[in-house]
Amino acid sequence: MKKESQQLLFGVYAIAIVLLLSACNNQLDIQQHYPFTLSAMPVQKSIVIKETAEIRMQIIREGYFEETIYSIRYFQPDGKGVLKLSNGTTLTPNDLYELTEDSFRLYYTSFSEEQQKIDIYVEDSFGQIEQLSFSFNNKKVETDN
Repeated sequence: MKKESQQLLFGVYAIAIVLLLSACNNQLDIQQHYPFTLSAMPVQKSIVIKETAEIRMQIIREGYFEETIYSIRYFQPDGKGVLKLSNGTTLTPNDLYELTEDSFRLYYTSFSEEQQKIDIYVEDSFGQIEQLSFSFNNKKVETDN
C-alpha cells in the first residue's frame, strides 16, 4: 500500500511538472504599441493673408514604448498656405516628417483670401493614425485710401 501511494504521488508530481513546463515559453510578453490621441490648444478662427497662426499640439500616449516613432503629415483641401514645424522645417503636403517630441508647435501662414482648412495626421511606427482639422476664415484688412 505504501509503495502504491509513492507511485501515485510520483505520478501526480510528474503530471504537475509536465503541465508547468508546457505552460511556460521563452518569449517575454512586451507590449510595443499603445493607443494614442492628439490634443490641441484652441486656435484662432480668422486669419489675414501673410498672418501666421500658432498651433500647439500634444501626443497623449496610453503607454510608453521607447522605440515608437511618431510622424506628421498634412493636407490642405481648402485655401492656400504654408505649414512649418517650430524648428523651421516647411512641410510639404502628404510627406511624412518625424516628430522628436510629444509636445510640438506648428505655424500656419495664410496665402489665401478664402476660407482655409488643414488636416493634420500623426501616425506611429505601428500604423495607428490620429487626425485633427483646423479651419480659418479670411479676415479682410481694411485699408484707408
